Amino acid sequence: MTSRNTEKPSARRCLEYALNLLATRDYSSVRIRGKLVEKGFSEEDAEAVIDRLQEEGWINDPAFAARFAESAISSGRFYGARLKEEMRRRGIPAGIAEQALKQATDSSNQAELVRGILKRRYPCFSFDLSGEKEKRRIISYLRRRGYCFSTIMHVLVEPDSEGGDQ
Repeated sequence: MTSRNTEKPSARRCLEYALNLLATRDYSSVRIRGKLVEKGFSEEDAEAVIDRLQEEGWINDPAFAARFAESAISSGRFYGARLKEEMRRRGIPAGIAEQALKQATDSSNQAELVRGILKRRYPCFSFDLSGEKEKRRIISYLRRRGYCFSTIMHVLVEPDSEGGDQ
C-alpha cells in the first residue's frame, strides 16, 4: 500500500511542527515562519508549509490581527499606537494591522476603557485627593498602554471618575 502523503520527510515534519504550534495558540505567518526556521527547517519548506496552512485556513493574518486587537483592547493591555506597535512586533503587516486597529477602536469607547482600567486597577484613586507622584504614575501607566493623554486627563478630572460608588 502506498502512502497518500507524497511530501518529502522534512516538509512533513515541518508541517507537523507548525500544526503543533497552532494547536496551542494563534500565530501570524511571519511568526510561524520564524519559528520553523529557528527550529532548523529550510526556508523553502517553511514557505511551502505556510502557503499550505494559509490555503487550508489554519493561518489567517487579518483574522489573527482582528482577534489580537479586540483582545488587547477589551483587556486594557494596549490601545492606539501601542497596539499597532505590538501587532507589528508579532509580524502582522502594517496594512492589516492598521485595518484591525481601526475596526477594533471604532467599536470601542476610549474613555470607557480608561474608566474600566481605573476601576479595576486603582479602585480608590481620587484625582483631587492624590499626590502628584501618584497622578504621574497612573497617567504614565495609561500612556504606556497607548491611551490618548487628553482622554486620560478628561476621565481623571471628571467628577464621577473618583473612587466612590457612583
